[in-house]
Amino acid sequence: MRVAGSLILWLLCATAVAAEKVCLIKIDGAIGPATASYISRSIEEARTQNAQCLVIQLNTPGGLLDSTQTIVQSFLGSTVPVVVYVAPTGATATSAGCFITVAASVAAMAPATTIGAAHPVTLGGAPGGGEEKLDNTMKQKLENFSVSYIEAIAARRQRNVEWAKSAVKESASISAEKALQLKVVDLIAVDLPELLKQLNGRVVDGKTLKTTNAEVSEIKMSASEHVFQKLWRPEVMFVLMLIAIYGIIGELTTPGAILPGVVGAIALVLALYLAAILPVNVTGLVLIALALMLFIFDVYAPTHGVLTVGGIISFLIGSLMLFNRADPLFRLSLSYIIPATLVTAAFFVFVIGKGLRAQRLPVKAGAETLLGKTVTALTPIDSRGGWIFVEGEHWNAVSDAPIEKGAVAEIAAVQGLTLKIKTKGK
Repeated sequence: MRVAGSLILWLLCATAVAAEKVCLIKIDGAIGPATASYISRSIEEARTQNAQCLVIQLNTPGGLLDSTQTIVQSFLGSTVPVVVYVAPTGATATSAGCFITVAASVAAMAPATTIGAAHPVTLGGAPGGGEEKLDNTMKQKLENFSVSYIEAIAARRQRNVEWAKSAVKESASISAEKALQLKVVDLIAVDLPELLKQLNGRVVDGKTLKTTNAEVSEIKMSASEHVFQKLWRPEVMFVLMLIAIYGIIGELTTPGAILPGVVGAIALVLALYLAAILPVNVTGLVLIALALMLFIFDVYAPTHGVLTVGGIISFLIGSLMLFNRADPLFRLSLSYIIPATLVTAAFFVFVIGKGLRAQRLPVKAGAETLLGKTVTALTPIDSRGGWIFVEGEHWNAVSDAPIEKGAVAEIAAVQGLTLKIKTKGK
């Protein structure tokens, strides 16, 4: 009986140990709205699962300030300890990643990783987007805000405040080993199992972590988060903008086609949404709009070709200025800009241009082509009718003034299947 009781007690203890859980998510790429949503949802799910902690494996070149603030707020308000682990080897936590790492309950790094370079320009420019080159006052305001923000975060987590400030002011960047030495991070771990071993027994926010034998439960991105994370790129916004241009102009020049207009409208809405959350240069958008106007004006201008050249130049410069090319995170590659410029120019010159010019050509087919033609009356023709022969066909004809058989007349109007004629020269 005593042996059986001991066995039951041992099974209960083993079950309790095995029941401990650690949640894991992996962030690899730019920090944006989808990332912020993913992290906030994962914190809530980790709380629901009663996890010991949420481990965020991080590798990012930076991201948007608004999204970073959302993530930091979710960290500071979380009842579940959040561990940011900069990994794997070679990973970086720069710009927005630096803020996120400093804000974690526990900050860890893998060997040969780096953290820092958190200057506000590389964090995504002015809040909500803005000009490529901010004036000195705005730059100073942004820098002062970022310095005070990271200072408050570092102080809250009892990390190296002075270094955190230098990461913003001087774009300081350090290795994992140096970060541990300067107390920027709490520990270095080669991989996830070692990280869990080092976390075991650590007291975080009054809670002693039990992670040695914990089950790791990875929380995946939802379908919508995954799709939007892929869409949240300057290249995608640029392509959507081109689709919107082609679709809407195509609908305007071919009324009733419907499909181009619907596709263009959807693309326009998506492009405007991305423009609201990406640091778009307004001057670049204006130059692209000017290019479109020049393309359209050139269709009607007598000096065909001059305005098109101006439109190509304006579109190219506008595309180059659309995003900050000094920031690799939001840089729009020339491999997108140059083909898009050539395709857009060709679209307006060969498709839209020729289509609009064709609409202004004289009618070459149909009943309207009969107007003004000279015919000979096959029978006497008056208001009651008569017959003529034109374009290889016999037509019923009427005339206000009587026309004798064999007389030469001129077609004045087409009224259904009847031609109205008049005496030649009247």
